[in-house]
Amino acid sequence: MNTEHDSRCDWQRRGRWHPHDRHGGTHHPARGKMFRLFALAAFVLIFLAITGIVSLAWLLASRMGAHGWPAFVAVMVPVALVVLGAARAFWTMRRVASPLGAVMDAAESVAEGDYATRVAERGPPPLRALARSFNTMTERLQHADRQRRDLMADLAHELRTPLSVLQGRIEGLIDGVYPLEPGQLDQLLDQTKILSRLIEDLRTLALSDAGVLTLQREPMDVTDLMKEVVDSFEAEATRLSVSLQLDAPPDPVTVEADAVRIKEVLANLLANALSHTPAGGSVRLALSSAADAVSVSVADTGSGMSADDVARMFDRFYKGRNSRGAGLGLAIARNLVGAHGGHIMATSVLGKGTTVKFTLPAQA
Repeated sequence: MNTEHDSRCDWQRRGRWHPHDRHGGTHHPARGKMFRLFALAAFVLIFLAITGIVSLAWLLASRMGAHGWPAFVAVMVPVALVVLGAARAFWTMRRVASPLGAVMDAAESVAEGDYATRVAERGPPPLRALARSFNTMTERLQHADRQRRDLMADLAHELRTPLSVLQGRIEGLIDGVYPLEPGQLDQLLDQTKILSRLIEDLRTLALSDAGVLTLQREPMDVTDLMKEVVDSFEAEATRLSVSLQLDAPPDPVTVEADAVRIKEVLANLLANALSHTPAGGSVRLALSSAADAVSVSVADTGSGMSADDVARMFDRFYKGRNSRGAGLGLAIARNLVGAHGGHIMATSVLGKGTTVKFTLPAQA
């Protein structure tokens, strides 16, 4: 087990790279050339402005008959005003150019894949707002990149287990270690079913994430659907010595939804509840309706979860203690409920149990 963990961490470390690795050295942004061009253009404009003002002032002084010091003062006063204005403009440009240049440098780093880049929030209010938005963007990119790496590592880990079992069994059959009998073939078939289910779960997640999951919406009675799910798990609950209860109103509760997908959500929640409830415990399904929404809850009397586990339980590939699945079921349930315009949440108390509740929009 430690070997698998170490190899997985090593895989994740190898997945990290620095922007310098792409070009074999430090990247030098070309923003300096742009600022030099701006400075040159500003200098030319200031020079032309001073020349024009001096010429105009001298012309006016000559026409007014001013000579000597009066003419000199008449020329230098507007020149001084222009110089002061230019100095003020230069100071403003520096105050704007410095934080803007920092954002441009940071953008170059992010473009090269360094999502840990942040910029200081300084300068005029608009530039501080720009820096704040940039930092928020890079933080989200860094989080998404970390999730992508974790997803690839978890996916490789989950696929490796059934593939290793299949490879070992087949090699054993070829070498004569295992007898070629139906029991051995049944075990191989079970592993292929695990792989098939994992791939189908990943496909469902991919479609829902992309917003292209097709839902066959039609009016359905949630009460009847819950009864079907409870009946299908009755034998499993009896085997585990867990009491299975259904609390639903006698009248039909109708929503516009994909019955197959909602049944998948209920089955997933019920299977999780049964697997975490000890013998002698109970699992209760409850249905309630309001004017704008229908609520379904699955509550168990199991060991419960910590606040950290509850916060992450709907993350893909996240598995709590004693979990035997791939960690995709609750992520799929969240996406399916969200695709219907609903919401799913969980509450838990250590030692007392967990309740998962989801809502669906009521039929108009």
